[in-house]
Amino acid sequence: MLAPFPGIAITGMGIVSAIGRGCQATLESLLECRSGVGAMSVLDSVHADLPVGEVKMTTDALAETLGLSPSAPTTRSALLGLMAIDEALAGAGLSSGSLAEAAFVSATTVGGMDRSERYYLDFLSGDSRNDYIALHDVGACTDLMASRYGPVAYAASVSTACSSAANAIIHGARLIASGERRLAIVGGTECLTRFHLNGFNTLLILDHRRSRPFSASRAGLNLGEGAAYLVLEDEEAALERGATPLAYVTGWGNACDAFHQTATSAEGEGAYLAMKQALARAGLSSLAISYVNAHGTGTPDNDRSEFAAMQRLFGASLPPFSSTKPFTGHTTSASGSIESVICLLAMQQGFIPPNLSEGEMLSPLCRPVAALQRGETLRHVMCNSFGFGGNDSAIVFSQR
Repeated sequence: MLAPFPGIAITGMGIVSAIGRGCQATLESLLECRSGVGAMSVLDSVHADLPVGEVKMTTDALAETLGLSPSAPTTRSALLGLMAIDEALAGAGLSSGSLAEAAFVSATTVGGMDRSERYYLDFLSGDSRNDYIALHDVGACTDLMASRYGPVAYAASVSTACSSAANAIIHGARLIASGERRLAIVGGTECLTRFHLNGFNTLLILDHRRSRPFSASRAGLNLGEGAAYLVLEDEEAALERGATPLAYVTGWGNACDAFHQTATSAEGEGAYLAMKQALARAGLSSLAISYVNAHGTGTPDNDRSEFAAMQRLFGASLPPFSSTKPFTGHTTSASGSIESVICLLAMQQGFIPPNLSEGEMLSPLCRPVAALQRGETLRHVMCNSFGFGGNDSAIVFSQR
């Protein structure tokens, strides 16, 4: 059992993805079991036969919606992030002027690649598009978003592949648990790019149909894009200013199985250790978890090893679990925060989202939630995010 720490309250959340802009639209899509994965229409790629989870707005439309000039240097990842942060701050009752002592921890891997790949030839010729070079890297994406809200006391960028946003949440929670900060805006953002799509396609892990996590016929993932951010606060500080906690971050774990550059170990060592650490941090037994939002990418390796890790941890008492990636696509670095918001919506509204897979599962013991379950009491929920190289994270969210 790890030492207790002050309550880490979640007082705001914001989300944008292929299934909707904002928490309400996202909730409606989940309850209607409506997937956002489909034909490519925003991204310009020769691989238009690959289904993706797109936010159906052009980059210029995103900028205009946010009140920004489309001609101002920016990136799609940053714009998606700003949309989610605006909603999270509004929900928490915070304004830009109230963030001077806050931490901002943001995750991405793609960063400004959407502009870099578009203007590459201009960069080589010395064109004025070179302004976008400064927006390419991960830290620039964080700085670009932070600048909208005025100065913040602490800013950090996280890039650990598909566990990035989960690790951003963990980092913010640790800042609050240690007493270094009383307020943190945490999450991740990722846009679709040709570089992104081509890279995963080269690895031969993209499915030409909608992904089918934990299914025996699974053949890979569908890439998606989007962003989600949470407002974390020291519980005492949140109550002092009259905020109403939505839920609490009570546990987290991060581990690496050090097995392979991309593949996971057959027994899911890193995933098992991350989940075990999260339970220990929360002071919970495995029986306390009401639902697991699995990483569930739909790739043969991930689903096999993740299920093995869950069996090791939960044994015969495996709680209901599902992957929500068939709804949103795999949003890579943003997946941990997008799926965290989905978990929080499920806790608030008392439902478990279905897996949206079909056919025979990978084993007789593997039975993810097949249909929407309503009227559920979800007191403790676990959200898994596993990255390349075995950088695996798990977070426990709880209601009082």
